[in-house]
Amino acid sequence: MTNIIYPTTNLLHTEQMVVSHGEGIYVYDKAGKQYLEGMAGLWCTSLGYGNKELIETSTQQMEKLTFSHMFGGKTHQPGMDLADKLAEMVPVTDAKIFFGNSGSDANDTHIKLLRYYFNAIGQPQKQKIITRERAYHGVTVAAGSLTSLPANLQHFDAPLDALGILRTDHPHYFSGHLPGESEAEFVTRITDNLEQLIIREGADTIAAFIAEPITGASGVIVPPEGYYQKVQEVLNRHGILFWTDEVITGFGRTGNDFGCTTMGIEKPDMMTFAKQLSSAYFPISASVIRGDIYEAMREQSNNVGVFGHGYTYSGHPVGCAIALKTMEIYQRDNIFSQAADTGAYLQQKLATLRQHPMVAEVRGKGLIAAVELCADAAASKNTKLGELTNIAAANCQANGLILRPVAGNSIAICPPLIITTAQIDELVDKLTLSLNQL
Repeated sequence: MTNIIYPTTNLLHTEQMVVSHGEGIYVYDKAGKQYLEGMAGLWCTSLGYGNKELIETSTQQMEKLTFSHMFGGKTHQPGMDLADKLAEMVPVTDAKIFFGNSGSDANDTHIKLLRYYFNAIGQPQKQKIITRERAYHGVTVAAGSLTSLPANLQHFDAPLDALGILRTDHPHYFSGHLPGESEAEFVTRITDNLEQLIIREGADTIAAFIAEPITGASGVIVPPEGYYQKVQEVLNRHGILFWTDEVITGFGRTGNDFGCTTMGIEKPDMMTFAKQLSSAYFPISASVIRGDIYEAMREQSNNVGVFGHGYTYSGHPVGCAIALKTMEIYQRDNIFSQAADTGAYLQQKLATLRQHPMVAEVRGKGLIAAVELCADAAASKNTKLGELTNIAAANCQANGLILRPVAGNSIAICPPLIITTAQIDELVDKLTLSLNQL
């Protein structure tokens, strides 16, 4: 056992698998066993492992400029080019981009930008942020406070009140609807609850509403049709910004460029990116804001003398070069439309598991999905549902498939975007075998 403190791990059960190398959609342990990486690492290795173009881009940029910061007016071409490319792609009006290192710090940055902006326009009381139950937005102090999963909050004493964090309903119809309630009625009820929360707190104290278009770690929740349209109507009525966390759903994952497109979210005010921005070949994130928000910030920074926020590795030239090449590959090779086709095939194949005695629900869009296990099945085996889910994931690993237990009762599926239909067959066959072994 080494001296590492392992992230998101039971610290009494570490070093269960040592990954040696990867190729395409497969990884190998130190004994040489092959695994289909059905989670794209952590929802991130969109172009798979060992992509030669990205490796060559990294090498070339390291040979040219290994590092340069962006403080005090300094910049470099890869960073400027990447910002311009993203501004062309995103649905944010006159988008401006701030670069960081992870989805967590990108969401932290947004919290600071919100405060900076509303101070700049003379509304300093507008600081509260609405997040949702079963949300995941990161693990830093601020982003972790936006996260609603129990394991990410317990024992950390997150400063929820100090940060002005409010919580509203999650949009999972399967687990959240009332008896006899239709999807449309469910949507109306929870969006009415959102509006009542805003009225109680005071719209003039609320800066933004944050949401993953489709959730990840909370169980791949796909909101019912019409949900986001009603949410945006409420927010627009009360002058509250819509902030989409696209750390997982950005860049083809849902079969479109962004989860916003898939879920019918129109012109968000802010967006967060990481993971597939560089296909995970380099730690890089992006916080995107509307141009008019940035203009107010420019004047404020001039009054102070500096915009006092930034990381040493903001806009790292190697990360920017890799992300720029990743965008080029996405567009050149039509990765998003390819993911739409293979994603439809994955959802079709997974739908057959709805009849499985261990399965309560199958849900997803594009190349992201979850299989929720059945509480009755767990009870019949005299085990807790969460334990059954962990056993199912362990069975998958024994059968050469890496998936991830999430939300206590679900198994998440999120393969690299380059997966083929034959490899999807392999994934679903191994998952089915693993469920049959429960």
